[in-house]
Amino acid sequence: MRKAIFLQFLTGVLACLSVFSVNAEDPYRYYTWTVTYGTVSRLGGHQQGILINGLFPGPPIEAVTNDNIIVNVINKLDEPFLITWNGVKQRRTSWQDGVLGTNCPIPQNTNWTYKFQLKDQVGTYNYFPSTQMHRVFGGYGALNIAARSVISIPYPIPAQEFTILVSDWYKNFGDHKALQKRLDDGHALPVPDSLLINGRPNSLSFTGQKGKTYKFRVSNLCIETSINFRIQGHTMTLVEVEGAHTLQEVYESIDVHVGQSVAVEITLNGSPKDYYIVASSRFTKPILTTTAILHYDGSHTPPSLPLPIAPTYHLHWSMKQARTIRTNLTANAARPNPQGSFHYGQIRVVRTIVLENTAVKINGKLRYAVNGISYVDPSTPLKLADWYNISGVFDLKTIKDKPTHGALAKAGVSVIGLTLHDYVEIVFQNNDTTVQSWHLDGSSFYVVGYGGGQWTTDMKKKYNLADAVSRHTVQVYPSSWSAVYVSLDNKGMWNLRSAIWSRRYLGQQLYLRVWNNEHSVYTETDVPPNALYCGKAKRP
Repeated sequence: MRKAIFLQFLTGVLACLSVFSVNAEDPYRYYTWTVTYGTVSRLGGHQQGILINGLFPGPPIEAVTNDNIIVNVINKLDEPFLITWNGVKQRRTSWQDGVLGTNCPIPQNTNWTYKFQLKDQVGTYNYFPSTQMHRVFGGYGALNIAARSVISIPYPIPAQEFTILVSDWYKNFGDHKALQKRLDDGHALPVPDSLLINGRPNSLSFTGQKGKTYKFRVSNLCIETSINFRIQGHTMTLVEVEGAHTLQEVYESIDVHVGQSVAVEITLNGSPKDYYIVASSRFTKPILTTTAILHYDGSHTPPSLPLPIAPTYHLHWSMKQARTIRTNLTANAARPNPQGSFHYGQIRVVRTIVLENTAVKINGKLRYAVNGISYVDPSTPLKLADWYNISGVFDLKTIKDKPTHGALAKAGVSVIGLTLHDYVEIVFQNNDTTVQSWHLDGSSFYVVGYGGGQWTTDMKKKYNLADAVSRHTVQVYPSSWSAVYVSLDNKGMWNLRSAIWSRRYLGQQLYLRVWNNEHSVYTETDVPPNALYCGKAKRP
């Protein structure tokens, strides 16, 4: 009798746990995206754009921390295609990263389904094509992650959120293939012809009510151009940078470099009329400017000139501002624990990697190299080669941890081998005359320092080891360096690349192989059942 009662009790407990488990599973969001060509008219002419479900830009993903994202991508282009999820860390799932180092591209007239979780992330992100030069003419969109309802946010809850995607545009190329041919022929790209906001020049309007506060999520999806963002007659309070809640500094304008995202709040405390929202290029001649409208509800007064003044052309202004962007140590992010509870400045660095970008000639054509190696995608994704022990795809000795001065640059497959949980310092050295922008997949890093000239170990004395901002993309000013600390706690093959897409296309990228010899789903999932195979990798 007692045994029967116990079994009934145990059955009831298990049933309750089962129900709890089902109810506790994080939500799923399903999308089906058809990628096609379509005519885009932006600066008076007709060009071939890349549309998702007929839209340019593509549809936004509005999600919540820990949501599971399922995206079925149907490729109706005439060439293979991939989408990467800019800033999504892909915890344990580098298979879903959507770059050629991890995925075979989706062949034309077929589909492939991405499956990933927005694990412990909150903030402003985006997606775009990673193949060829597709992203120049579309295929991109917003990916915003809201906090869970049980997690407070450390700034006033806005009345509404608006997304601003700033991109650059070339009117003299009919499609991405014509622009790509220029690069293949060994020529650099010219300055773009225009900037767009949400795919449009000077035609968008955002409406708010006087006295209320609004959040603007701003992403720089340009392929070449740093921008400055500002709103006429209003100041902006910075609240978030690529998933990190920041000290709430107030700015009249803010620089956002290629690949970066920020979130700012503004309060509509001006006279009830319309105001210009302005994005202008930084460090270009001529300066490119595009506008949208901030419309006060009920206003019948159009915005008036002049536009708010752009910051000085000098680099020092931008670097000085960059140093003011710092982490709010007492605020939470996606989790309830304070961001300052991770004492990044007190952890021992096990390895320092110095990466120097250069413009080089290989076989008489322009290429870009990192530490003397100009990256070339092999036909077999690095991740598949690593998983199945396929030889002849990459060699961990191809690229060095420091620049190799004096040696001729060469094409190669650059992969740096690192151990899971390594704590690494990466220094980006830029001896070029233009601003660089570097992005890391799979992890965020702490931007501990910027400086002019050549980096030396003495520069460590100037590092911010207390409240540096954590982000996935960092700018490097001309004839300058930027230094980051990164905790490599996400196993996989991760792309470290120039966010300036022509430079990435011509070789300014590499991969970090974050690895240990333990085979466990707690550190990395198995190859997905729907994985595509190509090159030397054959389906088992």
